Amino acid sequence: MTTLSTLPHWLGEQHAMIRDAVRRFAEKEIAPISERLWEHEAFPYDIWAQAGKLGFTGLPYPEQWGGGGGDWLSFVIVLEELARVDCAVANALMANSTVASLLSNYGTPEQKDRFLRPIMNGTQIGSIGLSEPDAGSDAANIGTRAVFDGERWIIDGAKTFISNSGTEIGGPVVIAAVTGTRADGRKEISNFIVPSGTPGFQTGRKLRKIGWRASITHELFFEHCAIPADHLLGERGAGLRQTLAQINTGRILIGALALGILQGSLDRSIEYMKARRAFGRAIAEFQGLQFKIADMATHAHAARLMLYDAAACKDAGAPFDTQASQAKLFASEMAMQAAHQALQIHGGYGVMAEFPVARAFGDAKVLEIVEGTSEIQRMIIARSLLA
Repeated sequence: MTTLSTLPHWLGEQHAMIRDAVRRFAEKEIAPISERLWEHEAFPYDIWAQAGKLGFTGLPYPEQWGGGGGDWLSFVIVLEELARVDCAVANALMANSTVASLLSNYGTPEQKDRFLRPIMNGTQIGSIGLSEPDAGSDAANIGTRAVFDGERWIIDGAKTFISNSGTEIGGPVVIAAVTGTRADGRKEISNFIVPSGTPGFQTGRKLRKIGWRASITHELFFEHCAIPADHLLGERGAGLRQTLAQINTGRILIGALALGILQGSLDRSIEYMKARRAFGRAIAEFQGLQFKIADMATHAHAARLMLYDAAACKDAGAPFDTQASQAKLFASEMAMQAAHQALQIHGGYGVMAEFPVARAFGDAKVLEIVEGTSEIQRMIIARSLLA
């Protein structure tokens, strides 16, 4: 699949090398099996292992714990290029990175050595257990509880929509649980590391989705699940603060997945328009279709600048909350629009699952929901303007 995407002129040679390396990997290793992964809703174990060996999984994390010591802008480029070919595969890296960030930022040296290192090198994969049946955007409403009995934490509750769960290489699951009540009456929420295979921790049914079909998602159940005292992550009561601190980074990364779909939709549409003939000529000559790809290219360029700017702000230690919400909002909505138009350009072929544009359509819709819906992003942006 050819591409017209270009990196902004102010990026260095290193970023161009990363983009080219990931692009070659995605087109050679992922593209040939993407349809099969979608059809069977299968986790790409070989791809995950290769991504770990190539350093993609741990790129922006400290080398001390098996990371690549790179910047977040590079990781955005990695996710963009993977999602351009298969968004579900890219999401496995994105979801793993949330666990990695929590462990990297708040874990003890012992926790990092045991739990962070394996999800950096691709031998395991991490999951984040925040969402519950009655607690999505309202994360403070979680009902899972953890009680300390003097030696262990006993966890009871349920989680849902958990990416990367239920795989054969399941590593640490970082979950949020209520550990008490604050003086103001609000719930005290703490984060815990629950290793796969812990007694009392069970994987529920596999959830079927309209997109991200190769990104495995399950329900999780905890029934008198006992973990050692040292599996508390960071300070007691800091769980919600820890998790919310990663969300703005997550919004940049979700935006990167959206940019990949946007660029992929453009690339596939151009190829198809040049090859497909109707009424005696290539459909690339039809002005109505030309307008569609012109809009896609413009939106991709704008989304790329917004996302790269937000990532550069994070790398520089500058505030990026509003930029992250703006980038995520714009990129995800434009990805959905581009996926729709690419399907329209492909006509009857566009609704056939064997065509990537059909699979990308469901993937794009998911991006408008996760890490805060479009409505949540608009609330955040408006509040920053009115503050």
